[in-house]
Amino acid sequence: MDRKKLLDAISKALEDKGKRKFVQSVEFVMNFRGVDFTKPENRLNLDIPLPHGKGGKEPQVVVIGDENFCAEAKKAGADQLLMPGDLAALGGDLTRLKALAAKSVFLAQPNQMGNVAKTIGQYLGPRGKIPKPLVGNMKDSIERTRRSVRIASKGKYLPVAHALVGSESMDPQKIAENIEAVYEAVTRKVGQPNVRDAYVKLTMGRPVRLAV
Repeated sequence: MDRKKLLDAISKALEDKGKRKFVQSVEFVMNFRGVDFTKPENRLNLDIPLPHGKGGKEPQVVVIGDENFCAEAKKAGADQLLMPGDLAALGGDLTRLKALAAKSVFLAQPNQMGNVAKTIGQYLGPRGKIPKPLVGNMKDSIERTRRSVRIASKGKYLPVAHALVGSESMDPQKIAENIEAVYEAVTRKVGQPNVRDAYVKLTMGRPVRLAV
C-alpha cells in the first residue's frame, strides 16, 4: 500500500468530519473477490494489534481469574476483575452482562475457561467475545489486547471486513500505520490479489477509496 496515497485518502476522509458532538472513529473497510468465506478454512478470525491504539476508543480489559490471579492482573493494568463467584451472578443478569460485553474485551486465567463457558459463554460466544487465555507476561498481554482490533467472518459470511483503526483526533501518520498493520495481517490470510478494493471513512463520513 502506497503511504502517500494512503495519507491523501485519510486527509480527504478527515476533511469530511463536519461538526459532531462526539469524536468520530476512523474505519477501514476491505472488500474481497474470489474468496468463499462460507468455507471455515477461508474465514477471518484475527486479533490485530494496532501500533498506535484506537485514539481513545480502546475497550476496557476484563480479567477473569481466582483471587491471586486477579490481584496480579490489577497491578498489570486490568480495568475490571471477575472472580468465579462473580461469573455465576453475571450469567444470571443479562442486562449487566450485555452492558459489560458492549464496552469490554475479556481475558481469563486458563483454568477458568471451563467456568466461563458454563456461566457466560453462551452469551459471549456468538458475539465473538469469548475470553482468551491470559498467559505469559500479564502486562504485555493486557496492553496488546487493549489496542487490538478483531476481524472475524460471521453472519452471512459476506466478502467484506471492517476494522476500527483510530479516531479523528489522531495524527494521520499514526492512522496510516494502523491501517497498514490491518491490511498486512488480512492479506497474509486471504492473499493481496483477492482484495477487490478498500476504503477509509469516519463514523458519519463518506468512504474514500484507497489504492491497493
